[in-house]
Amino acid sequence: MARISELVHYPVKGCAGTSLRSAPVTPAGIIHDRAFMVVDGGGGFRSQRNDPRLARVRAGVTDDGTVLRLDTDGFGPLDVGVDPEGPRLDVVLHRKPFVGVDQGDAVAAWLSDVLGAPSRLVRVPDDHRRLTGGTTPGTSGFADNSAVLLVSASSLDLLSTRILERGAEPVPIDRFRPNVVVSGWERPHTEDRVRSLRLGTAELGYAKVCIRCVVTTVDQVRGERDGPEPLRTLAGYRRADGGGVSFGAMFAVTRPGGLAVGDEVEVGTWGEPERGLGERLAEVLA
Repeated sequence: MARISELVHYPVKGCAGTSLRSAPVTPAGIIHDRAFMVVDGGGGFRSQRNDPRLARVRAGVTDDGTVLRLDTDGFGPLDVGVDPEGPRLDVVLHRKPFVGVDQGDAVAAWLSDVLGAPSRLVRVPDDHRRLTGGTTPGTSGFADNSAVLLVSASSLDLLSTRILERGAEPVPIDRFRPNVVVSGWERPHTEDRVRSLRLGTAELGYAKVCIRCVVTTVDQVRGERDGPEPLRTLAGYRRADGGGVSFGAMFAVTRPGGLAVGDEVEVGTWGEPERGLGERLAEVLA
């Protein structure tokens, strides 16, 4: 029986995740997930792609969403009173324009010191109306795309085996920054075939496979690049026809609810993997 084995949200895009035992799921995903984003002086989002030190910034939000606490080694904690009505800034996320609510000078100075470059923190506006694409459209905060990233433990097991065969060290699941990890699916990459599912009282619809980037090569504890894995090994059996390599699947929220570690994963409908991926995976497993 497939169950949720890990549950994580990332209050500040690009920063460390926070493990949860249970959480509400909103139309934009697990509550507070990617509700905040660090931007540079021009409003462009900061990412571990160029700022791997973000991984060392730990972020947590109070249950009522009124206080954001940031912490990192060497700089000490900072409590930020969340301001939903602050000045609005034009921001850019993957070349698309959005609006963020500026969270003030104190946190901007703290982040600028941590990252060594001018930075500000913005929050998703209450009237944020973002439409995400894929097979099932939906919405999200400042996530790269769809609201929920789901990965199966068996997918990581296969990847670890393939990396070991190369004589390299496997990478932990946090490299992929999932929201939900599912244990109990025997076949790797089962998540590619799921088209609708129920987790707790929440329901999700498949959007697309997740194309992975250089962030997966960042050690999430040290905040430093750590060699070519897992991208080098994934390139051998997870190349997507549209380019890049995939690992995990993105889902839109079709019915808000609640979920918890240990909840059963109930698949409503199945489909076929996107063209190309299924054939290559079958060759690997043969």
